[in-house]
Amino acid sequence: MANLILMVVGTVIVFLVILLLFPSGSKNDISGRLASLDDPDGTQQIASATESELNKPFVDRVIRPMIAKLAGKSEDNKDAKAKKKAKSGLKKMLAQAGFPGGLTVAEFAVIQNLFKVFCPFIGLAIGFVIKPNLALMGFAVGAIIGMMAPKMYLQKKIAQRQHDIQKGLPDVLDLLTVAVEAGLGFDAACDKVVEKMRGPIPNEFSLTLKQMRMGEARRDAFKSMSERVDNPDFNAFVSAIIQADQLGVSIGQVLRIQSEQLREKRRQRAEEESAKAPVKMMIPLIFFIFPNVMLVIGAPAAFQMIEGFSGMKQ
Repeated sequence: MANLILMVVGTVIVFLVILLLFPSGSKNDISGRLASLDDPDGTQQIASATESELNKPFVDRVIRPMIAKLAGKSEDNKDAKAKKKAKSGLKKMLAQAGFPGGLTVAEFAVIQNLFKVFCPFIGLAIGFVIKPNLALMGFAVGAIIGMMAPKMYLQKKIAQRQHDIQKGLPDVLDLLTVAVEAGLGFDAACDKVVEKMRGPIPNEFSLTLKQMRMGEARRDAFKSMSERVDNPDFNAFVSAIIQADQLGVSIGQVLRIQSEQLREKRRQRAEEESAKAPVKMMIPLIFFIFPNVMLVIGAPAAFQMIEGFSGMKQ
């Protein structure tokens, strides 16, 4: 019975982990659109839609619709005032992580609740299979993992994305500077970044340009992008762009200055990390390397001293 429970609950957790780790594979079926032009009756279009649906991953066909339905029910049943603050915090974290897997706030909240429900029972089953006395401990460990795992996953995604943004921002500024000084407008230069580069910053630029084309002001669109990213270097870049736009300063000159400052900051960070290296090396040196060295050097001398003292006694 315990093995059956472990198998069922483990299968559910594996599906949830797959949903978190692998993004959605659904894309626009352009070939289906083109085929619909030659099919006024819609027969081929229906067949193409069915084939496209069957070609989707299992996560998109089965798991994601289930999560979406649960998210809809939770939205209907929850108290908006009580959970508004938690939802806004989760939305900010998801935005900083780049909305991994295309998950919405409600869907991620459902996944969190499912982890909290199923992980304790998985721990209980594992502990019971190993040793019945460990069932309670397994339940407690599973409960802790269920509460912390989704948030830790999100924090890891945020840290990785922040690192990628901080690392790629100088290169993005260089491309923007070259494009602006070559005669392109700033919006066209941002289009070049989206076209030529890959990463979180071009993705944010693409979303911001779409907002601007829908009628949003450049200042408001860039402020929204800064709030989504929430990186100090990126925020300084956005503030400089907004000020240059308001004051009529040359954007090319501002971009060049920002690029030089960011490269100087990157050099200072590298020097800071290199200065921390000797301090970080002290712990393995003291606890792992020095004892072995003392053992290799001192052991022969200790044996010789023992032999000498034993000879004197005789």
